[in-house]
Parts: sequence; C-alpha cells; structure tokens
Amino acid sequence: MSATPIGSSKAQSIWFDSELVSQVNATWFDPDHWRTKGAISGEALGRGTTFFFHNAGKNMVLRHYRRGGLIGKILSDQYWYSGLNQTRPWRELMLLLKLQEYDLPAPRPVAAMVDKKWFYYRADIITMRIPDASDAHHMLQQHALPAENWQDIGRCIKRFHQHQIYHHDLNIHNIMLDNREKVWLIDFDKCSEKPGKDWKTANLKRLRRSLDKEKAKVPVFHFEDRNWQSLLQGYEQE
Repeated sequence: MSATPIGSSKAQSIWFDSELVSQVNATWFDPDHWRTKGAISGEALGRGTTFFFHNAGKNMVLRHYRRGGLIGKILSDQYWYSGLNQTRPWRELMLLLKLQEYDLPAPRPVAAMVDKKWFYYRADIITMRIPDASDAHHMLQQHALPAENWQDIGRCIKRFHQHQIYHHDLNIHNIMLDNREKVWLIDFDKCSEKPGKDWKTANLKRLRRSLDKEKAKVPVFHFEDRNWQSLLQGYEQE
C-alpha cells in the first residue's frame, strides 16, 4: 500500500495498493467514470450507493463516505479535517491492512481518496469485492440457513474478537457468505482495535438487535431464537 499522498492538488490525497493496481487517480472514485466505460456491474443501496465495478480483470467495490443520523441530514458527506491520519478512509485502510496480516476474512483495500476543502473533507474508498458472496440479510429473505452456517458466523465473529477487533456496525447486512459457505465481515468504517473484553458482549447484542429489527421489517425473514443459539454455540467453540 502506497502511503505517499498523490493527486492533482495539495488538497487531494490518494493512497493505493501497488500490488493490485499500477496507478490510481481521482477519476477512479467517480462512478460516472466507470459507467461510461461500461464497467459498473451492480449497485447496493444503504446510507449511500455502493458501486460494484470491474477493472483489468478485477472486481472492486467503490463506497463514498456518508454520515448517518440527524447530522447526516445537514452534512451528508462532510467531515471535520484534523490531519490525514485522522480521516475515516486512512483509519479504515490501516485497519483493513492489519486484518490482512491477521488473515481475517475481510475485504482487501485497493485505494482511497481524501478531498480536503477549508476545514472539512469528503472521502471515498475502494476495496476488492468478495467473490461469489451474498450478504446474510438478503439470504435470510430467501431461505433459512442451517445451524452450521449460524455456528460459522459465531466462529467468525469470535476470531475478530480474539484479535481485539471491534466492528462498530456489526449487523446482519455486514455479514456475507460466499459459495463455499465461508463467512466474511465487511464495512470497517469507524471500526478499530479495542482493548478489554466487556465490549464484546455488547457487540453481539448489537447483532441480535439487528436480526430482530429486520425480522420485524420484512414479510419473510428466516430467523428464530434457535438460530441465535447456534450462533452463540459457534462463538463459544473458538
């Protein structure tokens, strides 16, 4: 990963993994750039739109940083600037690189950009797309998952917890299973290494609230308490 800022002006900084791509510029972070090339392969709606695109035989994910909550209605994508190493993409990049060192199932970072203006900045990040994977939320609307899958989800979360990795937004949307039934965690914005262990129980409770909330929102959602017990069983096994 190149840690040297590059870009078109002093206000713009870009980092990229030179093992994955030879060169990156600001157009990489513009969805219209990939759309005109016919490279957009899909989109996902959340707080903003996540774009899936392909380049040089690689499948990647482009995400623009957006705020949530009440402040997001006023400052949708603007963040206070207090140095490059305090920006959201820099911190997420550094954590993702550490997760790669730990051999944890998380996306590999490709590139990120910080665009500074006055005292605030906007930012984007590109990661590798997890091959042949679907998010668990979508899967649970289609069919029930066997106990083994729920246990694997629990084991996966435990691996991150054993490395003291705190996932700030551990919800069912950020858990993925690939076609080999391997479990992955995604979206590490505002996540970090965190000491202690008291937060780990709260982290699991956050996931449980997410599952209960989604079950109440949609007509069909294959989640029952026995599934949660299977997840906890897997978590305790690691």
